[in-house]
Amino acid sequence: MARMVQNENKAAGAFFFATLVLWLLSLSFEIVFNKRNELLCVIAGCCFFQTANWVIRFRFSKDPLFVNTSVSLLHSFIISSSVVFILVNQWLKNGSNGMFEHSQLFRGSWPWAYPALCFSCGYFAYDQWDMLHYRLYNGWIPAILLHHLILLICFSLALYRNVTINYLILTLICELHSIFLHVRKVRRMAGLRDANSTIVRAEWVLNWVAFILARFVSHVLITVKLLRDRHKFGKGIELPLALFGMVGMNLLNVFLGIDLFHAFKRDISSQPNSHHHRE
Repeated sequence: MARMVQNENKAAGAFFFATLVLWLLSLSFEIVFNKRNELLCVIAGCCFFQTANWVIRFRFSKDPLFVNTSVSLLHSFIISSSVVFILVNQWLKNGSNGMFEHSQLFRGSWPWAYPALCFSCGYFAYDQWDMLHYRLYNGWIPAILLHHLILLICFSLALYRNVTINYLILTLICELHSIFLHVRKVRRMAGLRDANSTIVRAEWVLNWVAFILARFVSHVLITVKLLRDRHKFGKGIELPLALFGMVGMNLLNVFLGIDLFHAFKRDISSQPNSHHHRE
């Protein structure tokens, strides 16, 4: 059984490593041969988060899962702050009038939106490599690796063609919720598991609120917007790719919600057992 699981992991790792290499080749082609120097922000993102990985590994812990989660928390904080800044800046500058029109979301690019998307794309490439390198996944089709692959495809094609940049910035609102997911993992790895503590209870409240508003509702609304404006897209690949990406994201959100509910039940139910054990 252990050998079968190991073979599954190796097969999945080989496949996703190959896709990562192909992605890197496509990015290099765009930068070198098509002179797309603005895409260097993707490389900068990769280097920044890899450097953060080395710093955390050197200063705090060598546990690959702790390091990976800590870097993911850093990404969520930076990108969610960037998205909020971009949206508030655009709102204050031009108001809400026309901000979410199809022409703005499809062809437009709000100030700082393009480099922010590049930077986040660089993170997903880094994280894919880190999880493959330390084998932080399981199964034939690991959900987290599939999630990153979908994002790399959608983000990269949007950046290459310079379309749907603002749509993708809106999808990154979900990073507000990711902050609480990563905080919970880091907290538990640090041994802080008292479900009756005020900090843990407040964390769960914020976790659920952020999941519902910043991840589930926001992604459903983006999908509805795509469907309502489907006739405004041309005959290219943009609409099918956008719908494919959002359907995948919404499905993953459903599974994430189920996992989150089970984790919440475990945190709550484990507390009485721990009291009984101490007695």
